[in-house]
Amino acid sequence: MSDHNEKNISTAQQSLLGQSTPYCHSYDPTLLFPIPRQENRDELGFDLQSLPFVGLDIWTAYEVSWLNAKGKPQVAIVEFAFSADAPNLIESKSFKLYLNSFNGTRFDSAEEVIALWEKDLSAASGGEVSVDMRSVDAEEYLGKLPGECLDDLDIEVDAYQVSPDLLVCESEEIVSETLHSHLLKSNCLVTGQPDWGSVVIRYEGKKIEWEGLLKYLISFRNHNEFHEQCVERIFTDIQKRCQPEHLTVYARYLRRGGLDINPYRSNFEDEFDLTRLSRQ
Repeated sequence: MSDHNEKNISTAQQSLLGQSTPYCHSYDPTLLFPIPRQENRDELGFDLQSLPFVGLDIWTAYEVSWLNAKGKPQVAIVEFAFSADAPNLIESKSFKLYLNSFNGTRFDSAEEVIALWEKDLSAASGGEVSVDMRSVDAEEYLGKLPGECLDDLDIEVDAYQVSPDLLVCESEEIVSETLHSHLLKSNCLVTGQPDWGSVVIRYEGKKIEWEGLLKYLISFRNHNEFHEQCVERIFTDIQKRCQPEHLTVYARYLRRGGLDINPYRSNFEDEFDLTRLSRQ
């Protein structure tokens, strides 16, 4: 294990991740556990002042509840958007525990709850966090990933640890294309539990060999890292190996414990469709 991962694990292990934990049912913002993003970015070769992208980490929470002023339970689906330039990410179990701390607490209105989420999460992450609450009965459009799917390529695979040398960009052909795969899998940095996801690669530049790109994405299969860190690693590896003019890497991971995490990193200037997928 690299010195970087040892350092990163030591920070994460200070949280309650992977430990038996009683759930708190009274509002408690101290449950949130921030982890400095820079610990992983040191290895990737950039810092907060020289980010090679803009981006968001979009968390969707499906197990959200609180009590109204009369003690009646309220439920909702909530989307939280964290900026990639915030100095900290939030460790996922601490986020779940924090949300559960609302379960037995009375609030005068949903607006009061939203205001607390925005205040507490912004303080913990060090950047502004936006909150979008919706009814569990809301009709929500489920999208599909854009571009060509790589998953039907007939390839032989034997690399299951991250292998940037699988990325091949030998063609002089300049293209603008969007590709995606549902074969992304990595593992939690601390617990080793599997994290399943779908990923979009959008780029403009020298054509990337599709077979090598798919093999590279599959090579994360036994890799231990947080969702946000995996996406930044994919972005950085493609940028270094293939040097595209513009690049977007966007992953939608499956939920665990009522939360899914969807990191988006891009140096395109236009916006990107971040619609939820049916597998989530």
